[in-house]
Amino acid sequence: MNLANRLTVLRIVLTFIFMFFLFCHGLWFKVAAFAIFIFAALSDFFDGFIAQRRNMVTDFGRLMDPIADKILVLAAFAAFVQMQIIEAWMFVIIVSREILITSLRLFALNKGKVLSATRAGKHKTLSQMLVIFLILVFIVLKEVMLTYFTWNPSWESFFRQGIYALMLLTVGLTLYSGLSYLWENRKIIARF
Repeated sequence: MNLANRLTVLRIVLTFIFMFFLFCHGLWFKVAAFAIFIFAALSDFFDGFIAQRRNMVTDFGRLMDPIADKILVLAAFAAFVQMQIIEAWMFVIIVSREILITSLRLFALNKGKVLSATRAGKHKTLSQMLVIFLILVFIVLKEVMLTYFTWNPSWESFFRQGIYALMLLTVGLTLYSGLSYLWENRKIIARF
């Protein structure tokens, strides 16, 4: 297994560590979860960069890189639903898109075709990771205020409204990327 693929596998392992720390109580656990998410998200950039730069692109990497992204992103969004930070319907739309596209990719792989991620899919992943980053900033900031200062309920409302607006944008990009993926691969899909 080459370095790029190891980074992909590491991202999956880090997801479970991230989830563990996110649900622990206390400021430093939240900071650790935030740092682990940042590291995992950066590993997505580096595994692709290394694979391209060192000519290490493999079928395993083409398939598993987007799956590792999905595991990280969906775990974070599931946690945010449980923490009542985002709406469950938003999570359902994101999960539905991921299941549909991943199922299509696995079906194509079974037929000997590897369907790589599209540009819209990469933008979707970036937007999802960005909104997760911002939600984690909110969680850490709130924990800092609760630990060392006081937390004003009006701040909660302000942050939640901002998160809701960003999630609407992210859900829109998620839907767009799913539809564009189906459109770009329509000839391959039609053969099945």
